[in-house]
Amino acid sequence: MTQKSLEICFTPAAFEAHADSEAVVVVVDVLRATSSICTAFANGVREIIPVATVEEAREMKARGYLLAAERDGYILDFADFGNSPFNFSPERVRGRSVAYSTTNGTGIMKQAAVCHDVVIGSWLNLSALCKWIEGQDRKVVIVCAGWKKRFSLEDAVCAGAIAERLLESGRFSTICDSVHAATDLWNVARNDLLGYIEKAAQRSRLRDKGLDDCIPYCHTFDVTDVIPVLRGDRLVAL
Repeated sequence: MTQKSLEICFTPAAFEAHADSEAVVVVVDVLRATSSICTAFANGVREIIPVATVEEAREMKARGYLLAAERDGYILDFADFGNSPFNFSPERVRGRSVAYSTTNGTGIMKQAAVCHDVVIGSWLNLSALCKWIEGQDRKVVIVCAGWKKRFSLEDAVCAGAIAERLLESGRFSTICDSVHAATDLWNVARNDLLGYIEKAAQRSRLRDKGLDDCIPYCHTFDVTDVIPVLRGDRLVAL
């Protein structure tokens, strides 16, 4: 089997340079969107409809959808709940369609829809995700949601862990400097992941707002084998 190309895009602002209609795109937003999405599917959500703007979120709420939406960590005043994975409990989401809008993650999901597949990655589904990707025989681009189009440490570390796993499979190769940088970050962080993430700006933002209770959970390996994938305008479980 010919090795496929592996790239990492550190921010959505750089995505156009990596976009490829034949690629599998993995969106990573550890704190908190992709962790919350994986949790929602593990807890039986029927589908999640990512929307990029506050206006779209308001429209989805008016149409009767259960709405999870935040900006800068704060729940939008018309939303049903916010962006913590703990909000997506079985009692709340099982069998439901949920519209979802966040500061960073949901926008890049919609932007990446030009590619062959868009899947959701996190620590929570890392092993299942990598196993599935290895079987696709396609170029892979891991996109870090970042913070308002800026670099985000926690997303880069997770991207590095995914990239390392894929490279070790022997099915992928890379000449992408971002992959080397991300895997180096992961190898610095791997022996004390939570301790390393104390450096992350998003960790501080969540602490300052009293929203950091989910950080250990968001950095837990292999809680679920669910792989959310974008089909049309909504995420479903593979």
